[in-house]
Amino acid sequence: MKKQMKSVLAAAMALSMTMACLTGCGQSTDKETDSAGASAGTEKVLTFGCQNYSGGSVDTAYQTSSAWNAMRYGVAESLFRFNDAMEVEPWLAESCEVSDDHKIWTIKLKDGIKFSNGEAMTASKVKASYDWLKESGPKGSSAPEKFLEYEAEITADDDAGTITIVTKKAYADLTKNLAHPVMSILDVDNIEDFDHNIIGTGPYVIESYKEDVGYTLVKNENYREEVPYDKVELYYMGDASAKAMALQNGQVDLVENITNVADIQKFQEDSDYKVDIANGVRCGFSYMNMKGILANDTLRQAVLMGIDDETICSSNLIGGLYTPGYSVLPSNLTYNYDTLKNPYAFDAEAAKALLDQAGIVDTDGNGIRELDGKDIVLHYVYYDNRLLKEFAQAQHNYLTAIGIEVDEDEVDSDTDWNMLVNGEYDLLGNNWTTVATGDPTEYLDNWYGKSNANYCGYQNDEYDKLYEQLLTELDNDTRTEIITRLQQILIDDAAVLVDGYYNSSMIASKNVAQAPIHTADYYWLSTEIKPAE
Repeated sequence: MKKQMKSVLAAAMALSMTMACLTGCGQSTDKETDSAGASAGTEKVLTFGCQNYSGGSVDTAYQTSSAWNAMRYGVAESLFRFNDAMEVEPWLAESCEVSDDHKIWTIKLKDGIKFSNGEAMTASKVKASYDWLKESGPKGSSAPEKFLEYEAEITADDDAGTITIVTKKAYADLTKNLAHPVMSILDVDNIEDFDHNIIGTGPYVIESYKEDVGYTLVKNENYREEVPYDKVELYYMGDASAKAMALQNGQVDLVENITNVADIQKFQEDSDYKVDIANGVRCGFSYMNMKGILANDTLRQAVLMGIDDETICSSNLIGGLYTPGYSVLPSNLTYNYDTLKNPYAFDAEAAKALLDQAGIVDTDGNGIRELDGKDIVLHYVYYDNRLLKEFAQAQHNYLTAIGIEVDEDEVDSDTDWNMLVNGEYDLLGNNWTTVATGDPTEYLDNWYGKSNANYCGYQNDEYDKLYEQLLTELDNDTRTEIITRLQQILIDDAAVLVDGYYNSSMIASKNVAQAPIHTADYYWLSTEIKPAE
């Protein structure tokens, strides 16, 4: 990997440093700024507490989550974006025309767009940004080729203000792919530090970065509309309790995704705070490593049957922040969830009987069943975000009750990803946006047998054949039929431990007029977030 991962100790030190900075340096003493950081005079300052992903990198070629950082921080934008119905809309682009064979895409750029350094966003600059991704992508892991094939030919016409993309394969809708944060448009020719000081077209500009603490962002003076804040102090807070405490104490005015149920309910009941929760398209789930002990079909089936996901989702641990479900695609999407059949619904006694019939029993009386002469102890890796920890702990209890032991391994998000890639797990908790490009094709690639993203080692010939058909199918109704069948195959194969479907949230103090969170939670610091009057 390009960067060294931080240890758990370093993460703890980072949180301590963040809180110290909030207490000692996060509040302005300028008489023109109030104690909570919102506007009281000429300078308008927003203080924002959020999770640290990818070590704070904003390099769109490094990791998918670092590309998300670039867009979430209001620094980078793409040619297109998603509305809350996950429909694609122009953003930096004006329009798009496509040939009948869906291989020639001519994109008209909006006039007058400038990068934060004052450079005009020309067609040549857009091409250079995509060319840089092609050259830099293989060095990182954001895999831009998933969104635009490296074989695509891109030509720029600065006079007409258009770029033309000619692809080898047909895309059902390339504009959805170009809306992904990885495909953000940067002034790559003038960037010296891609890790922490990129040049984009967003409303905010990176002024400084402090490792493990956060960013200072300032208004983009070249932005095409009014920017609400002169400055944003962005602080990293991986712990949900730290976010809640900082918001309550007035140390920050805005936080994302507080997942302590009691805390979020408290904010919902207090008129001094605004809580916005978006209908989610995220799925919380655990990969099941088919290259280890979970290659055993019966064991996987019993794991699913032994866990009561509905009770977990409605418990005080989760508090309704997840909707229970058994497919890898959320039930609120238009992919026929209601027609799917779950053969492994919760039934602890049936799970025990299934294991007994397969000879997976406890022979030495220690309470743990054995397979191939060894106690079954599943190595469960997770990180503490979006309630993944709470799910793992609850699932641990359910599995212990049917004679399967769990070795919990809490790590940071980057280590979680690296352990996934390296296959160092039996169960590995994660939370994915399922329609990152307005379509689940990229997400379903996780279980395609020929994919580099199939880190769990899943293999099903019917799935692979249908997935390959999906890659070239242009008819929307046929695509829906294929996606429905792909879901059912994964369910039948007990291929994934699904937690449920997560709803994202943004919580703000009374110093903020509004703080919306969107269905595609790529868009955090936007011009919609404004100081209260």
